[in-house]
Amino acid sequence: MDIRTDPIIKSLMKKMPSKIQSSFTDEQLQHLKLAIGAREWGKHKVDFRRVIHLFKYRYYFVFLAGRNRRRLTDEQKKAVIFGRATSASVVFFCLFLLILVTFYLFKSAIGVDLFPGFSVGLWDWFRKFID
Repeated sequence: MDIRTDPIIKSLMKKMPSKIQSSFTDEQLQHLKLAIGAREWGKHKVDFRRVIHLFKYRYYFVFLAGRNRRRLTDEQKKAVIFGRATSASVVFFCLFLLILVTFYLFKSAIGVDLFPGFSVGLWDWFRKFID
């Protein structure tokens, strides 16, 4: 197959003056095709593309999602660290509250009264919930 009839090369050549087009050898065109074709466009986990026809115009929208394979900038790295720290803090806080509630329910179940005459009401609610 002639390299000059390849769709990728044809598209590339249309964007160049004819003097430049004729200066390429078949070997150079082959390497250009490899370089352009090596890009992995369109390999996303989520690839949603649609066209909307409104009046005499057509509009398109694209929603892509997938793993970011590019290197992160310093600002993006800071944002990732902040997000991870925030997520870890929220998880640890929720675990801490869960442990406190568990200990409180256990204390109430065995009848220990730390402050006589005072109740948060959690034990009463829990007993109604399980009955």
